[in-house]
Amino acid sequence: MIVIRGGALTGVLVAGVMLGVGLDRALVAQQSGITRTELTRVDVPASTTHEAVMAMAEIAPGASSGRHFHHGVEVGYVVSGSLLVEHPDGSTATYSQGQAFKNPISAVHDAKNTGTVPVKILAVYIVEKGKPLAEAAPPAK
Repeated sequence: MIVIRGGALTGVLVAGVMLGVGLDRALVAQQSGITRTELTRVDVPASTTHEAVMAMAEIAPGASSGRHFHHGVEVGYVVSGSLLVEHPDGSTATYSQGQAFKNPISAVHDAKNTGTVPVKILAVYIVEKGKPLAEAAPPAK
């Protein structure tokens, strides 16, 4: 017969829930198809409200970032691969290795990798401090 005291059972349950939540988040992150690796973050001179964030983004073949926006300006450079960017008005733009692009403040966009190799983007964001780097956009109407 196994006897588990209340405190030990609570600890086991909490550990199990934390493990489950962690695995759930890892799977969601893998399914989204995009990873962003922050390289550096610095305050913008002469601004108390904005910061510059440099990151490397990678989108897997056939995946997309999903409709999202940034609380500021995004400028990017395609390091490798090819990228299709869709805008809410239905317009699209394609950027290939060696090309640069920009997304205006809070402009909704969806970056897609229609190629067969991962696309890698070096991006700099000038964004509001304390807000998420990227935020999901409301569904299109």
